Amino acid sequence: MNQYPKTAVVQAQYSGQQRGNPFLEAMPSVMSYKMLMDEIASSPLIPVQLPEMSLEERRMSIPRLNSLFIPMDYMYTIYDTLYRSMLSSYSNLSLVETIRQQNAIFMDQQSERFSTQAESCSILGVPGIGKTSTIRRCLHLIPQVIEHTQYRNEPFYCKQVLYLMVECPSDCSVKTLAYSIFAALDKALGSNYLERTMHAKSMSVSAATTQIKILCMTHHVGMILVDEIQNAVTTARRQGQVKPLIKFLVELTNDTSTGVCFVGTDLAEEIFTEQEHLRRRTRGLRLTPMKPDAGYRKFITSVWQYQFTRAHAPLTDKLANKIYDLSGGIPAYVTAIFRESQVHALMCGEKCITDQCIQYAADVLGLHVPKTYAKGTSISEIQLQCDESLHDNEESRLKESAIRESLTLPDNQVIITDAQAGNPDTLQCKRLYANKRGRKAVQRDTDDLLVAFSKGVDLVEFIIPNGLAESRDTEC
Repeated sequence: MNQYPKTAVVQAQYSGQQRGNPFLEAMPSVMSYKMLMDEIASSPLIPVQLPEMSLEERRMSIPRLNSLFIPMDYMYTIYDTLYRSMLSSYSNLSLVETIRQQNAIFMDQQSERFSTQAESCSILGVPGIGKTSTIRRCLHLIPQVIEHTQYRNEPFYCKQVLYLMVECPSDCSVKTLAYSIFAALDKALGSNYLERTMHAKSMSVSAATTQIKILCMTHHVGMILVDEIQNAVTTARRQGQVKPLIKFLVELTNDTSTGVCFVGTDLAEEIFTEQEHLRRRTRGLRLTPMKPDAGYRKFITSVWQYQFTRAHAPLTDKLANKIYDLSGGIPAYVTAIFRESQVHALMCGEKCITDQCIQYAADVLGLHVPKTYAKGTSISEIQLQCDESLHDNEESRLKESAIRESLTLPDNQVIITDAQAGNPDTLQCKRLYANKRGRKAVQRDTDDLLVAFSKGVDLVEFIIPNGLAESRDTEC
């Protein structure tokens, strides 16, 4: 089990490594693959009296499926990305540099820094694949605030905020984003920064952003996650105000060594590929829906066991493929179709889930599966080879090596190259289907021209002997 309680604030426990940097020493140990999978998984409770329950009681029990969360290997990659981004922020900043940067911000000067910048990244993907829910579950297992009281037998009072999660404002306003960060800090620390800021009616945007930088340094914020970053694209197209917001986040990283993680749909790629410095700072995962492969079958098999109908329907290839085609391999759509098909079966007197129930559920829900989406890594393709005995023995080494190697990205993360960024057409791919699309092939005769062409036969020598055309030597 995780050694840290699931509360907002914990007392600092120093590891003894990286001496001279209490913020890095106080970082929690990285969780193993098995531990994380066990912690983030959740399943609905199936009532013991299910066989005796009436149809109405069964139907009212189906909302229990909303608590179903099936862990997949790509989720550990997300956890690893977040954890190492936090390590990057604290490994690049010493106590002396912290004081220098705070003074520079107060004096509105450029601080002299010799450490590298904090790790910034992005996690983009098709809506419904579980980005935000996975991130929230992973962050729930990491203490948000670490309280320091003593370091090396000397008084050392401060609070270290490991992460803040805010949502990109729909109006793409820098001031609104600043207020969201104030509110997130207040929620984590129990402070009243937002209230004091709201009272200062004449506070300008520049004053608010400066205050954010000072607070990030004061409370040693490791990372800020900006969710729904695609909102910036919509606003940019309408008002052209995206640049100030992105510029503010870039300045925040430069001035405070606080990492920024952008989370959203692949629409945000439009912003990230506009300028060279944004491409470099927004590397990371590009997630696409499941493919009709073993990963999908494992997922649908796990979901399929939670049936509240009168009889248990076996998971056949036909049903699995139909659900995939209707959902496009998007986990949220798969579970939605599964829930609604049970409701329809119970209301129509069906004993179990049928092909018609699945089709009706998809029609009622009106699911919109994109025909194309940005290229990336399918969430069912990310398969991690985790030897638990080896992983547990090297848990501490992973933390050290991540710092020593400057926190390079995992091999299975997709990095958008400059060539790809310059050509938007290379970033699109069509959705997949489990069942082959189109009309079935028609059986053709042996003397059909297409059959002859597919066999590589000389068409001139094939046409005349078979009487398909008159010879040129034929007399008139």
